[in-house]
Amino acid sequence: MILVLRLIVTAFAIWLAAGWVDGIDIASSGRGQGWDIVVLIGIAAVFTLVNAVVKPIVALLSLPLIVVTLGLFLLVINALMLLLTAAITDSTGYGLTVDGFGAAFWGAVIISLVNWVLGGLVPDRRR
Repeated sequence: MILVLRLIVTAFAIWLAAGWVDGIDIASSGRGQGWDIVVLIGIAAVFTLVNAVVKPIVALLSLPLIVVTLGLFLLVINALMLLLTAAITDSTGYGLTVDGFGAAFWGAVIISLVNWVLGGLVPDRRR
């Protein structure tokens, strides 16, 4: 249940980023609003998987840059993970479209902030 709530929070964050940042779009399924929500949940699942598998490897390999920039390079890594998610989901035709690194950067900032704020409302497994 907690995993589903976190997935919904991530989907909401991606939806907000697409609404607030020019250059980030979510492809409509053309089958109605219910299917568009399913597409958004699918994008959030791919984003979560990319962050769980690829991001730790990239962060480990770029650890010197992260240390030198006092952690600010993590924003660049988050933008790259959003671009990778867009590349994976856009290949299906029902996905996320990100136009350039600038849009990915600001979208990743919004997604990170929304996940941080709303993630605090979702109970943790350890509690």
